[in-house]
Amino acid sequence: MTGAVTPTRNKPRLRYFAVAGILVAAFGFLLYQGLGSALNYYETAQQAVASRATLGNSTVNVEGIVKPGSVHPTASGVDFVLTSGPVQLAVHNTGSPPQLFQPNIPVIAVGHFSGERFVSDQILVKHSSNYIAAHPGRVTAPNGTKR
Repeated sequence: MTGAVTPTRNKPRLRYFAVAGILVAAFGFLLYQGLGSALNYYETAQQAVASRATLGNSTVNVEGIVKPGSVHPTASGVDFVLTSGPVQLAVHNTGSPPQLFQPNIPVIAVGHFSGERFVSDQILVKHSSNYIAAHPGRVTAPNGTKR
């Protein structure tokens, strides 16, 4: 029987390649999404105000400089204004500000928009690794000693 057709075993291999392709595509998509959000760690106050409508109630990290004269302690935290370019954004923070929080320094406020104000529950102070050398005595170590 030389003309008989033998069944091929390519169908199981094709299934494995299809499943592997789907898994690789899914992994690539997740990696792309993860890296994309990691690279956009924060938006400037100017960017956040410009995209306020699309942000809605979603949590966002907003960076700006604390405007001098705008810091006012409240019963639940602190109110202040972030500046970024020509934009000024009123922030209501409901947590304890970090020890280095003060006017004229860059900070990141974590929170969401509520009307015209930005409601934050966390403030992160941005500073370079040279901050302690440039401002000795402002930073207190956990054991209470000045650095």
